[in-house]
Amino acid sequence: MNEIPLYDWIGFHVFLLLLFVGEFLMLRRKQTPARAVWATCMWIGAALAFAGYVWYTLGSPYDIEFISGYAIEESLSVDNLFVFLLLFREFNIEGPHQRRVLFWGILGAVVMRAGFIGLGIELLEHFAWVTYIFGAFLLFAAVRLLMPHGEKKSGKPAWTKWIERIFPVSNNQSHFFLRERGKLHLTMLSLALIAIAFTDFVFALDSIPAVLSITRHPFIAYSSNVMAVMGLRSLYFLLAHLLEKLAYLHYGLAAVLGFAAFKMLAASWIEVSAPLSLAIILGMLGITVVISLLLPKKHATA
Repeated sequence: MNEIPLYDWIGFHVFLLLLFVGEFLMLRRKQTPARAVWATCMWIGAALAFAGYVWYTLGSPYDIEFISGYAIEESLSVDNLFVFLLLFREFNIEGPHQRRVLFWGILGAVVMRAGFIGLGIELLEHFAWVTYIFGAFLLFAAVRLLMPHGEKKSGKPAWTKWIERIFPVSNNQSHFFLRERGKLHLTMLSLALIAIAFTDFVFALDSIPAVLSITRHPFIAYSSNVMAVMGLRSLYFLLAHLLEKLAYLHYGLAAVLGFAAFKMLAASWIEVSAPLSLAIILGMLGITVVISLLLPKKHATA
């Protein structure tokens, strides 16, 4: 496995910081669809450019592994974004405040993913049988996506009542914490942030094994995953009005997770090349997106 020099790790995070500043400048005043499109294109273009850098420094198949890992995380993130949308509705978080919650939620997600990827790679390197556990977990996640979602309940999640028994909660949305009548209060923003952090933790349990089914290289797994996560904020503002139209997308996501499970469980007997993996992933997602956009929503059963 090719060793990555320290300056590449530092350079990658500097690159992320520059992209984040660019996104901030695009979305700081208003999150219009046009601005969200430009910000999303910036992140996707940057990912492709970084894949070129990976090819230049590490060669193939690491560049294809990076793109495949990025594609998996980006596609699974769409399902994550739908949950974000529901949470913002449940907590009645207004548009201008959603950006703040997403910023801190995504920052926490980056730290969480780094820890999960490091732990996952260590487990796979020292305990080969963990591969089968990860594969079985991905298979379970794929089956779960195929099950009927049912009707979404309105109102705040039940766990907020438990938190309100410990901490008083204010409907104020100006801060994450505030002091009223001498007592420290949580706000709806902090409850939404807690919900998003927990949601990302659950989604990471699916996405990290999926990425590790593509590559075991720490730098490739981390950079592809984190770059996709960092682009979630602009992707959210771009897809917020389209998410409910992607009624069949969960079938494509289930197929991707099933394919990742197959790669892990059959790795000792069947080797799937990086280019073929990328083609299969993009094909599965593309088919379900096209079907979702072409068929009327009233016929969707998701």
